[in-house]
Amino acid sequence: MGRFILRRLLQALPLLLAVVVLNFLLIAFTPGDPITLLVGDFPAPPEYLAQMRRDYGLDQPVWMQLLHYLGKVLQGDFGYSFANQQPVASLILERLGATLELTLTALGLASVLGVAFGVLAARARGGPADSVIQAASSAGYAVPDFWLGQLLILAFAIGLGWLPSQGYNPVRGVAPGWEGFVQHLRYLLLPALALSMRYLTLITRITRASMLEVMNADYILAARARGSAELQVVLGHALRNAAAPVLTVIGYNLGFVLAGSALIEAVFAWPGIGRLLYESIAKRDYPVMLAILLMVSVTVVLANLLTDILHRLLDPRLERA
Repeated sequence: MGRFILRRLLQALPLLLAVVVLNFLLIAFTPGDPITLLVGDFPAPPEYLAQMRRDYGLDQPVWMQLLHYLGKVLQGDFGYSFANQQPVASLILERLGATLELTLTALGLASVLGVAFGVLAARARGGPADSVIQAASSAGYAVPDFWLGQLLILAFAIGLGWLPSQGYNPVRGVAPGWEGFVQHLRYLLLPALALSMRYLTLITRITRASMLEVMNADYILAARARGSAELQVVLGHALRNAAAPVLTVIGYNLGFVLAGSALIEAVFAWPGIGRLLYESIAKRDYPVMLAILLMVSVTVVLANLLTDILHRLLDPRLERA
């Protein structure tokens, strides 16, 4: 297992390097000048603009900027934010907790409910419950998450007034203890539900299809012939052997949940990395954009590695592969 992990990490290094270079070149050749945005409507003299470009290293050729950036990344330095006037690393760390809270809650919600609905649909194949779950999953997958977020705001925040529409915590601060936890949970519920819907429907469909493949297998028939309880047959035998495709979907979508949180955080004014990426794109804050894209790429690589490790733990035959 140790050799496998080391081999996969070594294979990931060229991929991450290619991602960093590609992201840098795409952003470098994107139309627009961040210096102009920083200056704003102020009629700055050309000498001042030239000095600012020198200060930020934007007066150098692209290939020199790329080499300089790669050298800084290898040292753990992700640059300095144009718009926020602070190191990129500290800026991201300030927002990381909020994004992890939102994305992990959304993915956990999607995983638990998706597996439960998928198992229920497979057990009720062809019945009313199966039809309702399949129809709902198709509709949920087709709805854009940012549009769903706006619908949830209209329904539960504006229409019913049950939940807050935007923000992270009450403006007056969070109450201590259990009351504060409930207050914060009310702000988390709508964005987590909006972000989780697409992945919930996907996990539901994959779980159902995988369960249907194993429900008629010989070992399932043998377990029932031995008089095992139906719950033990479904969860202990069928779901365990059907788990590999489900784990693949959950693991591979971890990085995409992180990247996809940008629009949801913008809709709900959630102070996370996704909203920071959205703001950085609008302000052409290149160092912040590059750092966030690199973080998403690393997350995808690590999630894929963790998924492969779980596959090997669930199926020891893969150790010999």
